[in-house]
Amino acid sequence: MIKKIVTVLIFFVAAVSFGQEGNASPYSYYGVGLQNFKGTIENQSMGGLTTQGDSIHLNLGNPAGYGALKLTNFALAVSHTQSQLKSEAGNGETSSTTFDYLALGFPLSSKMGAGFGLVPYTSTDYKIAEETDDEYTMFTGRGGINRAFISAGYEIFKGVRVGASANYNFGNIRYEAVRDDNDVEYGIRELNRSDLMGFTYELGLQVEQPLYKNVKIYGAASFTPEATLNSENERDLETVIVSRTENAVLGVQDHTDIDRPDSDFTMPMAYDASLGLGEKNKWFAGVAYGYQDAKNATEAIYAGDNVSYQEAIAYRAGGYFIPRFNSISSYWQRVTYRAGFRYEDLGLKVNNVGISEFGISFGLGLPLPRTFSNANLMFEYGKRGTVNAGLIEEDFFKVGLSLSLNAKWFEPFKFN
Repeated sequence: MIKKIVTVLIFFVAAVSFGQEGNASPYSYYGVGLQNFKGTIENQSMGGLTTQGDSIHLNLGNPAGYGALKLTNFALAVSHTQSQLKSEAGNGETSSTTFDYLALGFPLSSKMGAGFGLVPYTSTDYKIAEETDDEYTMFTGRGGINRAFISAGYEIFKGVRVGASANYNFGNIRYEAVRDDNDVEYGIRELNRSDLMGFTYELGLQVEQPLYKNVKIYGAASFTPEATLNSENERDLETVIVSRTENAVLGVQDHTDIDRPDSDFTMPMAYDASLGLGEKNKWFAGVAYGYQDAKNATEAIYAGDNVSYQEAIAYRAGGYFIPRFNSISSYWQRVTYRAGFRYEDLGLKVNNVGISEFGISFGLGLPLPRTFSNANLMFEYGKRGTVNAGLIEEDFFKVGLSLSLNAKWFEPFKFN
């Protein structure tokens, strides 16, 4: 049955995600776009914590978690974000519906598990138009980097697991800049496209040890070394007919290809460390610290004079509570209630102002009847950026839905 469900859901996700624009934010203009959260809806509901390994859930944030799997798990998720934009020049709004991840994990033995999947790693999606007494300008960006991964985790001794992931990153980013002067018949459009590809790697560690009675202490760490993606670049220059009322280009009068050398993009080194306390199938609370050496990042296409990079830092806290996981009389006592908080310095400086982001999240883990599978809902309110220095502040509300489906696969046949 689960195989049939998986097949249907793959087509469903493909339909939802086809043509998606990703993270609709003006800050996705810079570099290779905004980095998406690396983890499941369950993790996001707890402020982004990826501390624990789980026998029936995937942990996309730390490959060591595959060593805890006891059942084959298929996971997928979609989310919708609604944003309000504020600036000194005025207000606006935007929205996006995205595919978050598609992954399969399975145990290979009592101490080892593996998995593979696909996640959107970064996303670029914006459209900014401005008109003055002399000219009209419009900037548009689409695309992002996708990540296909294969991971494995192993429990080297009781309560201590290590893991590794190999990721193939691929995708393209398309930038469009239009200028239309009042005293000129046609406008000018510059089109840039970068196709990026390359490998990155990640190492993970998870530890869980008894502390007091049924309470355990949990620790986790992950490390991603610096890597380089290849960028194949194209640039076109066009004479165009511009509609200012529709914020669109209606026609092309002339076209010129401009040679633009291929280049490299540096994926910065990153690490994450977390610590928590919990009681199995009852409760968990933890904190995490994340670091990314974004100051070594390079621009895939543009390196504006008003843009620089610095160290990116994230602080996270959250947890979950299950009233009674094996309750027969009450469904809601078997539900997992999650909550969390995060604050992040994104490592991006625009007009000499650092861009930060915070979010408050809540979630529900809803058990599916007569199985170890569950559906997960996540709600997050957050804020990104500032109205100072001519910048834009975003207030966003995000809703996420995931399915975590479990079954026993790869079992040997038994003969009497």
